[in-house]
Amino acid sequence: MEVMKFGGTSVGTPQRMKEVSELITRSGKPTFVVLSAMSGTTNTLIEIADYLYKKNPEGANEVINNLERKYLGHLDELYSTEEYKQKTKDFILEECNYLRSFTKDLFTSFEEKAIVAQGEFISTNMVVNYLLEKGIKAVLLNSLDFMRTDKNAEPDLQFIRTKLNAVLAENSGYQIYIAQGFVCKNAYDEIDNLQRGGSDYTASLVGAAINAEEIQIWTDIDGMHNNDPRVVDNTEAVRQLNFEEASELAYFGAKILHPTCVQPAKYSGIPVRLKNTMEPDAEGTIINNELVRGKIKAVAAKDKITAIKIKSSRMLGASGFLRKVFEIFESYQTPIDMITTSEVGVSMTIESVTHLEEIVTELKKYGTVTVDSDMCIICVVGDLDWNNIGFETIATDAMKNIPVRMISYGGSNYNISFLIKESDKKAALQSLSNQLFKH
Repeated sequence: MEVMKFGGTSVGTPQRMKEVSELITRSGKPTFVVLSAMSGTTNTLIEIADYLYKKNPEGANEVINNLERKYLGHLDELYSTEEYKQKTKDFILEECNYLRSFTKDLFTSFEEKAIVAQGEFISTNMVVNYLLEKGIKAVLLNSLDFMRTDKNAEPDLQFIRTKLNAVLAENSGYQIYIAQGFVCKNAYDEIDNLQRGGSDYTASLVGAAINAEEIQIWTDIDGMHNNDPRVVDNTEAVRQLNFEEASELAYFGAKILHPTCVQPAKYSGIPVRLKNTMEPDAEGTIINNELVRGKIKAVAAKDKITAIKIKSSRMLGASGFLRKVFEIFESYQTPIDMITTSEVGVSMTIESVTHLEEIVTELKKYGTVTVDSDMCIICVVGDLDWNNIGFETIATDAMKNIPVRMISYGGSNYNISFLIKESDKKAALQSLSNQLFKH
């Protein structure tokens, strides 16, 4: 069985829902489909929750009414029979009444998560009803029955595997199985969500649980590109990536994929293919455990980075200095992206500046602190094992005309990273493309 995941834009209109339905049925094989909410819906649901937090039920009800009108307006375009128009209408009215029920009671973050989950339930119901109307043997599954996180908010892999396979056994014989992405139950049996990677994470977890042949992530771009197509001219889709390479690119800015979402597939040895709903016959990008030796694959950029340097001739050589520095970042739950050290200083980069002021205040106990804002990490990814003599030089040569604040190499066999000013990002990415991917 294959797993296919479609994001919000892929099911963003009735016409797109019809096109997705064509894609998931054309092979004729049993297929497990994970769907996001229709594009824009999750933001609307968050807006409803925001009104309720502010104790403004009238504002929430107005947004719910607008959402109800929007969805009911799709029915004539999506369905051709009165039976399925009415069936879906009843469901949408029921959903909106459920949302209205939150305007009458105490509102907390638990209720917010229940509200935000409803977008996926609406989109999956609409698509399943369309398939049934077309005579396709399809069944709608409830992800809350098998997707669960543990007390550390990490996916409970054994629970997911056991429960999902039991659900599939109870619903054998269908061609299409559809379930909601993003949503889950937590260890306390409350409605929650997977946060990082959302629906992509759901698809990867499902694929690992059922030992799928392949996991397909369908978006509006033909795979992972070798550079940012929004910034650089003439980028190309990368046809194959190792799981580690894909994770590095995702972590350092490739928006098509979240870095954690491929981990379940990686550990289960299941290939992940990135496909384009606009060009379904395009090859896309395959991500697997194979490593192509001697090749640089792609470049990615991560914006809104802040660099912090602490200089201390008296402390750096002292035992425990780095531990004290790292403990400050840990106490404020602020991850570090890059780090470099010298005889008298250490430089680090962070993305979140929520606690920057407090972190700098704490660091000043141990040395002189300087902060550089509006920075950007440029990440070059491929087979960058240190035995590949000269590979890092190719990347650094491409950056020879760009002021570089930090370089990180050797922490991974798959990347070399440069910290530069955001204002130099376009020039750096274009230069790297010209140097690394010229034909």
